[in-house]
Amino acid sequence: MIRPPAQRRLVVGITGASGVIYGIRLLEALQQSGIESHLVLSRAAEMTIAYETQYSIKDVKALAHTTYAVADIGAAISSGSFQTLGMAIVPCSMKTLAEIATGVTTTLLSRAADVTLKERRRLVLVPRETPLHLGHLRNMTAVTEMGAIVAPPMPGFYAMPQTLDDLIGHTVGRVLDLFGLDAGLVKRWTGKPAK
Repeated sequence: MIRPPAQRRLVVGITGASGVIYGIRLLEALQQSGIESHLVLSRAAEMTIAYETQYSIKDVKALAHTTYAVADIGAAISSGSFQTLGMAIVPCSMKTLAEIATGVTTTLLSRAADVTLKERRRLVLVPRETPLHLGHLRNMTAVTEMGAIVAPPMPGFYAMPQTLDDLIGHTVGRVLDLFGLDAGLVKRWTGKPAK
């Protein structure tokens, strides 16, 4: 019996870069859409979650279908035989970006990204850093040349956001768009607004 590939799984990485709320909202959107989320949090992400949000680590992990320890290099998501739609690292620290760009993976998070690239699956990186120096830009170029998509959290002001949640939702929705998933978070541009 031939089974269809597991197209209902997405690997989600959350690093310690500022903006962990983007990753948390991504998990919430995936949970509501029925897409399996396979989560790996860096140690720094756990610290940033405590600094920037009211969520506990337990609460964030509960949003995912499956969670993995960042040191568990033998986890399912470390193998290309574990089929997924791809991986999103939201937010992506410059350290993680550098590991992916060089192929020197030291954790499950960067290993899973490396596997995503080698299997020619979609890898979306949401870097949250500014300003950028030349090393950052070169690493972004390197991962793009390897097949990743670099998608900084740039708000679409044409959607006339009213709240911070609107801005976060727009970015999360655009990340999901890159996997062909629509969670209803993006106010779509339909042309020049009426005056």
